[in-house]
Amino acid sequence: MMYLLISINIVLLLLGQVIWKLGTKTINFEMNLKGIFNFILNPYVLGGGIIYVIASIVWIYILSKEDLSKVYPLQSLCYVFGAIIGVFIFNENMSAIRILGLFLIFCGAFIISLS
Repeated sequence: MMYLLISINIVLLLLGQVIWKLGTKTINFEMNLKGIFNFILNPYVLGGGIIYVIASIVWIYILSKEDLSKVYPLQSLCYVFGAIIGVFIFNENMSAIRILGLFLIFCGAFIISLS
């Protein structure tokens, strides 16, 4: 059950990030009061924020039931899947060294899941 909750948390975090990334493409973000206000009111930013709140509630529940030293490294799978999403949805480049790094993160998360 805990792995299912961690998976849900990861999916929510990734969804929030993707929605935020889409939001950055719909508005010209400027570092001034008006730009920050417009960005915060962007539906993508608001939607991503709501998803992050839900992910945080799930995460707090996970932390109440499991060791931080076990579940926190598993959450690093967000980096792996986030990079993959970046390639397929946003047409980002993936170098061999980046693939190696992501593979090592995946292996580390897998090893920790065995403990």
